[in-house]
Amino acid sequence: MKELNGRELAGYIKERQAHQVRHLRAIKHFPKLVIFYDNDNPVILKYIALKEQYGADIKVDVETRKINAENAADEVSAAAKDPSVSGIIVQLPLTECDENILQLIPNEKDVDGLRGERDTATAMAIHWLLTGYNVELPSLKLAIVGRGKLVGAPLLKMWTDSGYDVTMFHRGDDLSKLIDYDVIVTATGVPSLIQPSLLKQGAVVVDAGTASENGVIVGDISDEVRESRDDLTITPRIGGVGPLTVAMLFENVIRACGE
Repeated sequence: MKELNGRELAGYIKERQAHQVRHLRAIKHFPKLVIFYDNDNPVILKYIALKEQYGADIKVDVETRKINAENAADEVSAAAKDPSVSGIIVQLPLTECDENILQLIPNEKDVDGLRGERDTATAMAIHWLLTGYNVELPSLKLAIVGRGKLVGAPLLKMWTDSGYDVTMFHRGDDLSKLIDYDVIVTATGVPSLIQPSLLKQGAVVVDAGTASENGVIVGDISDEVRESRDDLTITPRIGGVGPLTVAMLFENVIRACGE
């Protein structure tokens, strides 16, 4: 089995970003990311912690602010107007606040791409991961399982705009048809949804799904896939899309600070 190791690719990007941040700070530009969240879901807290650590490693200031339905609009608006803030994230899913607060983030500070006016960090990460491992996307049949605003929908738009042969599978669609596709990206948050029998010989599989089972973060791909299908090229259980998503996020923060 071949692995799509996002952590390895992110390591090279991280070294370059650290150099860029040193240059920015030397000329008195201080990149700063503010992360808003409204609940203590273990998946959310895990991803926030990863972003805090990444920021600390490359010397980008990261502030986390917990919000509620009463103060969310005021808090996000204040960060939007603060010239010291380079980028803003609203960590999804929200349980108390209205997702309309995303529209309060100025486009130039929307480093996650959730307003829909630029590619999301996760969609960019998946694209970079596949191209970084020389997967020839223009010549292959591509499938996306799940149409969420973080992964599926923006990735579909990115690949459709590029002229790729891509199909979206929604909830309730016949997943047995995945056997016809060369590259499968899954992002549903349904544990063990993707079984070995659904995947063609030699397929490339990217698991971008996240869910919490008994306090453990799990993806969409069943354990049986990795245990029984040595012919696949696949993301590891840990260190696939996630590290590159964080890297893409900070790429946007650094760019925003430098503009």
